Amino acid sequence: MAALNVSVVSADQEVWSGEATMVVARTVEGEIGILPGHEPMLAILAGGEVRVTLPGGEKITANAEDGFLSVHSNAVQVVASRAELA
Repeated sequence: MAALNVSVVSADQEVWSGEATMVVARTVEGEIGILPGHEPMLAILAGGEVRVTLPGGEKITANAEDGFLSVHSNAVQVVASRAELA
């Protein structure tokens, strides 16, 4: 199965990056789940959790506010003015 290349960054640092099997984030239009092969998209983040599931099943959670989520060619970028691991 293909993997997602994920990066979560805040205005001043990279919070986390690596491979994942799924990303779930809250946008202004509701919660969205991203799996490998997802169509390209750009969404505005709503404040809240970004949940990343790693290939081994472990989960990483980050809090992110004021930013966007971009998906293109199995690459997911979460860019927020404030982000930190929960």
